[in-house]
Amino acid sequence: MRRTRRATLAALGALSAGCLGAVDGGSTPACPADVAEDTAARIGFVGDVMFGRNVDDRWDDRPPEGVWGDTLDRLDALDGLVLNLECCLSDRGRRRPNRTYYFRADPDWAVPALERAGAGAVALANNHMLDYGPVALRDTVDHLSDAGIANAGAGPDYDTAAAPTTAEFGDLTVCLLSLTDQSSSYAAGSDSPGTAYTPLTSEVTKELLEGPLRRAHETDHDLLVASLHWGPNWEVEPSDGQRAMARWLIDQGVDVVHGHSAHVIQGVEVYRGRPIVYDAGDFVDDYVIKSDLHNDRTFLFELVVDDGRLDRLRLVPAEIVDERVTRADPGAAAWLRDRMRTLSDPFGTTLERAGDGLAIPLSCE
Repeated sequence: MRRTRRATLAALGALSAGCLGAVDGGSTPACPADVAEDTAARIGFVGDVMFGRNVDDRWDDRPPEGVWGDTLDRLDALDGLVLNLECCLSDRGRRRPNRTYYFRADPDWAVPALERAGAGAVALANNHMLDYGPVALRDTVDHLSDAGIANAGAGPDYDTAAAPTTAEFGDLTVCLLSLTDQSSSYAAGSDSPGTAYTPLTSEVTKELLEGPLRRAHETDHDLLVASLHWGPNWEVEPSDGQRAMARWLIDQGVDVVHGHSAHVIQGVEVYRGRPIVYDAGDFVDDYVIKSDLHNDRTFLFELVVDDGRLDRLRLVPAEIVDERVTRADPGAAAWLRDRMRTLSDPFGTTLERAGDGLAIPLSCE
């Protein structure tokens, strides 16, 4: 485990029982007894991290860790972080025509910033990875790989883009699949670069995912994460198709569904003891704030894995201020707690107060 994580673990709350393990033939494993807290691992999940435009201008010549504000203590307490990188990392490439927004960040500061946050696995399947063409996409993959940051979801062809990646998070091996149903024009082909594009709410998807899921299960992993950049912007509820797909993925052995794309948080569902974060919202960006949706307010989702069992999901309130993420002030934290309770109520999710945030017990059924 990361050295700084052990130093701060005791301050982050008590644990309760849950379970972890791939579903095999529709059978969910039984829940064993509690074990000591200091055996627990913590894996962080956040939504979109967009380092381009004003964010790039602000942090290009400043200490890169500043982009994480006062959330660094929580990030340091993790064994690793999973995020969606909503921009390419390059100083090369040309803008793809007929696009409204273009996101690109200087790798000289952006890569150290990701390293400082403990980013261990990065999802690249989204609608901005080809904003500056194939050369910038290739640079992004190369910069991350050179820094030892596992990545999935984009590549020189579809088979590569859709391939899973693995990363070590403390004593756990995490396998990441990264997929998107956004920007079909950015889809990788059989011999052309792009993203792992697939329609994520149709029966066709299940056939398309047979190969990637099989390859994921062939890896020696402890936790399988499906990171999905899906659905339209500004929607606060998942569609029926998204709910069905998320549950199907868990039935196929996925342990965590990590959704993003809407730019706002959506509810969390617990299905067969496994969390479905339908949309984690944005974590870093320079976007215009919609006052009715508060797209500048979000959570750091901390998954506690105790002795190989999913124990709970902690939700730490955060907000975006001046091109950096910070811990939410009391008013924003209260809004986030109320919002998450409202959005998760249709799923029957149990939410407990945990400091200024929330905790969701993960129990076997």
